Amino acid sequence: MVQNIQIAVIGLGNIGRNLLEVLLHRRKPIAKQYGLCLSVVAAADSSGAALDPAGLDLERLVEIKRSRQGAASYPGAGRPGVSALEMIRSTEYDVLVDASPTNMVDGEPGLGSVRHALGTGHHVVMADKGPLVLAFAELVRTAEQAGSRLLYSGTVAGGLPTVNIGVRDLAGSAVTRVEGIFNGTTNYILSRMDSEQIEYTEALAGAQAAGIAEPDPTLDVDGWDAANKLVIIANSVLRRPTQLADLQVEGIRNVTLQDLREAREAGKVIKPLALAERQGDDYRLYVGPVTLDADHPMARTGLWDMGVVYHTDYMGVISAVIEEKGPVPTSAAVLRDIVNIYAGC
Repeated sequence: MVQNIQIAVIGLGNIGRNLLEVLLHRRKPIAKQYGLCLSVVAAADSSGAALDPAGLDLERLVEIKRSRQGAASYPGAGRPGVSALEMIRSTEYDVLVDASPTNMVDGEPGLGSVRHALGTGHHVVMADKGPLVLAFAELVRTAEQAGSRLLYSGTVAGGLPTVNIGVRDLAGSAVTRVEGIFNGTTNYILSRMDSEQIEYTEALAGAQAAGIAEPDPTLDVDGWDAANKLVIIANSVLRRPTQLADLQVEGIRNVTLQDLREAREAGKVIKPLALAERQGDDYRLYVGPVTLDADHPMARTGLWDMGVVYHTDYMGVISAVIEEKGPVPTSAAVLRDIVNIYAGC
């Protein structure tokens, strides 16, 4: 028996658009393997929305986005100027996907839409970090009270199941230390500096040319993207109520080629870590460059890698690494969460 699942998507940038393409390729296998028929009935971006209760034509919507048009230009179903919140208020759907741009000022348009979806009994899958960083406890509480599911495995290190390992697979054990490379851009920069013996400015320019660093790289190179992800890990895995102000955050701008050479001469490597370290009844939370032994799992990560190491009381030390060269694995993680909601995981 096939179960029909109607999806509403807010945000059709790289992650949202790639989600549509992943759905196009994986929809039939998912129906066969899990008995889930997934259809996108609503999609919103900055232009407005497109709505069709019978399901939007994903190929057409992808083509619209590739041609640099907005969802509102979708023939017959486009609704210019309709906001994400207005869209979900007027749509029948089962799961809201928040793939909107991360906004650390007020969390919008994601936060208001997620609040409404959870509060009205809808499941939510998030790639957008802002609402979780700004209102984690509130959103979890709202989901619990309404009997909704809130999943967000794609918010920390893209396709790597960082959250799932910590929350689900380490259940029953205490996590004493977390070491994560959660920002691929900074790892790319320091890895190139180290392996090619080039200066920071040249490595940054290479990251920008490769499309993994923004023209304004502040959020990445000053540590704030990784800090947002560590806040999510602290709240979800460590169950420590945490805000950005609880973290010590340093960037990589001041790491010099000489620093990297001296570390290598001592048999060590400098990596951009997000670190949570148990100290008494609390954790020290830090983001910044850390000198690691060369045989450390995170020291061995390459240009395109992100990873995590969990130190536990009884399950030992568990590490995982992903090679991720673009946004597609994050989009696939969104699909993973949707499937897990209905597959009972």
